Amino acid sequence: MRITILPGDGVGPEVCGQAVYVLNEIAAAFGIQMDTEVQLIGGAAIKETGSPFPSATKLSCESSDAVLLGAVGDPVFDHLQPSERPEIGLLGLRKALGGFANLRPAAAVPALIDSSPLRREIFEGTDLLIVRELLGGLYFGQPRGFVVGSDEAFNTMRYTAAEVERVARVAFDAARRRRKKLTSVDKANVLETSQLWRKAVENVGREYPDVELDHLFVDACAMHLVTDPKRFDVILTENLFGDILSDEAAVLTGSLGMLASATIGGSVDLYEPVHGSAPDIAGKNVANPLGAIASAAMLLRYSAQNEPAASAVEAAISQVLDEGYRTADIAGSSDSKIVGTNEMGRLVAERALSAIKTNTASSAA
Repeated sequence: MRITILPGDGVGPEVCGQAVYVLNEIAAAFGIQMDTEVQLIGGAAIKETGSPFPSATKLSCESSDAVLLGAVGDPVFDHLQPSERPEIGLLGLRKALGGFANLRPAAAVPALIDSSPLRREIFEGTDLLIVRELLGGLYFGQPRGFVVGSDEAFNTMRYTAAEVERVARVAFDAARRRRKKLTSVDKANVLETSQLWRKAVENVGREYPDVELDHLFVDACAMHLVTDPKRFDVILTENLFGDILSDEAAVLTGSLGMLASATIGGSVDLYEPVHGSAPDIAGKNVANPLGAIASAAMLLRYSAQNEPAASAVEAAISQVLDEGYRTADIAGSSDSKIVGTNEMGRLVAERALSAIKTNTASSAA
């Protein structure tokens, strides 16, 4: 496999570095050949090339089997127009790769029950998947910009039925493999785009009679995520709503640093932790790499199509947490074993390799 690595900004290089370390170790253990190439994106790319998404980066990503991203964003460039900031590099990357379905799993982690502000009985046992449409809506709709000579700006939310239907099929397929329930989230009482969204989802739903479909307005969904999250299996929603709701879902895992994502459906799949660049803790070896490492596990599952390898990484993450190891954001009780970014990555790799060795020996016996 050929993989382009985009460390990005802030804590991106730190967490991405640990994800790559674990990925290489597990790939080697399973005999998966990987060729990696590091490229620039975001603020780091602006500093070196003047562009948040240089042509060399675009070419490398488009010719890869998968892309693994750290984080994008640097407050040094906050004075620039939105169209010139580091985040535009991320939007350009998504558009270039063509991935329209962003998969964001969020599950209550037994070892981190005390790290969430929610009461245990509310969220214990929660296991949901948010499927976010990634190439439409306000982030990409045209026209957009500032009104010349005035204190006014505008963005356009725009969708076609075809765009909704293709991401809906991804969500229905996921629900069919899980608990066969899909909740479509919109604002159909106010927005015409949401009315189109709801109709298109219902049309696709007729192809999946075994999947239970219901609809929620986005404000109601936001409330239920923290009051009754166990009601959800798969949540399907548009770009902006999905961005916000998936960040809210971090409360179920104990930290935004725990959340992974995979963007599929295009020519090349993209994997990245959900969290941002967190420049205030960059370079301090305190960032949580587990979201990035879990994203590498999703790469093994979807791009490498190696479920045992992906499961080995995910099991190792759970084992390390069960043993009491924590980064600062999920420290919880005073008896936690606080470790840094690098140490957490090493622990996950060690536990995964140990389990693989044990399983191999058992199989041979």
